[in-house]
Amino acid sequence: MRDFDRKLDDRGIEEARAMGELMMRRNLLPDRVICSTAARAVETLEGLNAALHLENVTAYEQNLYATDAPGYLEIAAATDFDGDVMLVGHNPMLEDAALALAKEGDPEALDTLHMGFRTAGLAIIRFDGPTSVFTTGTGYLEAYLTPADA
Repeated sequence: MRDFDRKLDDRGIEEARAMGELMMRRNLLPDRVICSTAARAVETLEGLNAALHLENVTAYEQNLYATDAPGYLEIAAATDFDGDVMLVGHNPMLEDAALALAKEGDPEALDTLHMGFRTAGLAIIRFDGPTSVFTTGTGYLEAYLTPADA
């Protein structure tokens, strides 16, 4: 089986649903979602959507599977959107992008993120302005959540 087609296991599905419920409880509802077209990213979003129902604000981007961290930033910036954007993608690109964007932030969240971006992890990075201003070091890591927080 190609890696692109690899599905989530039962634990991954449970963790995605738990993160969706956590996001709903904390009112962390993105205005726009950009999701990789790889099977496990789509299944992760489906798990989140059990609680969040983000279908109407979701766009799928095949390039999130094959690009690098700068590519993730380019894809987000290309939305030129002044609202909350969530990327559903892959490691190590998500981790690298989050670390590059958020040089400052909540100390505990930064420490946890520096230990590695967990499966179904959520980095909440605040920016001043639209996505077109997403550049290295301009974000503030407000929180880093994992299924263990659910």
